[in-house]
Amino acid sequence: MDTINIKIDNKNFQVPKGTSILDAAKSVGVKIPTLCYMHLHDLNTTHKPTGCRICVVEVEGRKNLVPACATECLPGMVIKNQTIRVLNSRKTVLELILSDHPADCLICAKNGDCDLQSMAQEMGIRHYYYKGEKSTYIKDRSPAIRRDMDKCISCRRCLTMCNDIQTVGALSAINRGFMSVVAPAFQMNLEESVCTYCGQCVAVCPTAALTEIDHTKTVIRHLADPSKTVVVQTAPAVRAALGEEFGNEPGTLVTGKMTAALKDLGFDYVFDTDFAADLTIMEESAELLDRLTRHLNGDTTVKLPLLTSCCPGWVSFFEHHFPDMKDIPSTARSPQQMFGAIAKTYLADKLGVKREDMVVVSIMPCLAKKYESSRDEFKTNGNPDVDFVLSTRELARLIKQAGIDFESLEHEDFDHPMGESSGASVIFGTTGGVIEAAVRTAYEIFTKQKLHKVDFQQLRGMEWIRESTIDFNGTPIKIGIAHGLGNARKLLEEIRAGKSQYHAIEIMACPGGCIGGGGQPLHHGDSNILLARQKALYTADKANIIRKSHENPSIKKLYAEFLGSPMSEKAHKLLHTQYFDKSSHIEITKN
Repeated sequence: MDTINIKIDNKNFQVPKGTSILDAAKSVGVKIPTLCYMHLHDLNTTHKPTGCRICVVEVEGRKNLVPACATECLPGMVIKNQTIRVLNSRKTVLELILSDHPADCLICAKNGDCDLQSMAQEMGIRHYYYKGEKSTYIKDRSPAIRRDMDKCISCRRCLTMCNDIQTVGALSAINRGFMSVVAPAFQMNLEESVCTYCGQCVAVCPTAALTEIDHTKTVIRHLADPSKTVVVQTAPAVRAALGEEFGNEPGTLVTGKMTAALKDLGFDYVFDTDFAADLTIMEESAELLDRLTRHLNGDTTVKLPLLTSCCPGWVSFFEHHFPDMKDIPSTARSPQQMFGAIAKTYLADKLGVKREDMVVVSIMPCLAKKYESSRDEFKTNGNPDVDFVLSTRELARLIKQAGIDFESLEHEDFDHPMGESSGASVIFGTTGGVIEAAVRTAYEIFTKQKLHKVDFQQLRGMEWIRESTIDFNGTPIKIGIAHGLGNARKLLEEIRAGKSQYHAIEIMACPGGCIGGGGQPLHHGDSNILLARQKALYTADKANIIRKSHENPSIKKLYAEFLGSPMSEKAHKLLHTQYFDKSSHIEITKN
């Protein structure tokens, strides 16, 4: 690799040729502040609109200050990062940004976790020097995401995530000058747009312009209501990330502490979404094997590949963009919704509680789960199967609000009967995990043979699109995996064109799957954090005595006592769903 010599703040360095000033400074431990800049290494994406001008530096021989994020180092370049001119420029720019920003930090959802707030503190800004007109926009509240564009600083990170990475096209820059704003087409509400509620825009927003809809206050009110039986379920990815909000290293499993915290908060029963993940595998595997058997017997009407349907962001994506393929995904509901349906029927009956007196709360890594719970098809006489969804970040705030010392908590177990799960269910939280769990069960049912090696390494990893062929005792089953909606689009277009040879495909909307969900502690594009969370889930799987969904005793009991068998009439009514054509919505496509 060719290197060049440069000087930063009177110190000599060697850096690779073609390196930007910002990357060069980072590589040698020199901090240059950034605001609009975003580098997502494993997404192969760099967002550098050079709009904020916070990262400007002085380069000897050049008249004007240059943005470090977009200026390439040249041989012999002398860079000055800490001159009075540079510091004053950055401070002035930030003061101008703040002049058009609401001063409500004390009650802001991002207070304490806001890039703009942190930068103002670092630069020692204590006064508003620029006063004048402020841009104001109508607040937008969707089932999952709240837009407050008064707090937007026009970094446009959200555009990169929505349009380039996810290829959803729900957001664009509209208007010019002072009233320029990021919004759906024609300034329609998110709910009216093609938004999938994946929450990746929220995950990269440096301020509170984009935040999740907060249900904590409503949940607290129900916890205080003695007439309500409040049950909670926790998704697998939450236990691998929640600890980060309390100072733990990424990938620290906090299952027992999380359970204890939820009991301390006053939930009547603390259950595990992993139970419902095992249930999902029973239904989804049965559906896959039904289609596969008919296909192998020569039925040309069978729709293959079967697409997993656990991710509501992905479901919304194909309803908007690929409605002609809505008969291909599995009709099995997501684990969240299966849990809600069973809780308000089977569990409610066991507890002697009326449906309307039971409140089901979900703790999810995903903002799309908020939207999913609000869909009409998951309601009975207007009463939702899942009443409220809290993100991992919301749960952390709730624990802190309650004054619970998370680190001092003793480990506690989930309650029964909906707290018992297999190792297969916990890997639902990472890309490739759902299909691996399905393979473990489908193999034994299809071949009627014991599967001794349950770790399918060929289905694991973080490659965006990957494939593998699994030998079902002489029958090759071709499997595809994609995470990130932009990568999902590629596989769906192959299917639409008739070029796909897969029998089954797993798709997750978020990079890494649920571990990188829009409601998780912010990872700022650091793939090492996602890998640590992923490793934690595989560790939890390996530690479980039961590692196949169909061997879960509580699942067996549920079918024996209530459901009958997978794909039965009752199971189909409670655990399956249908999809809708939403293509009539306006789409914004990227040329």
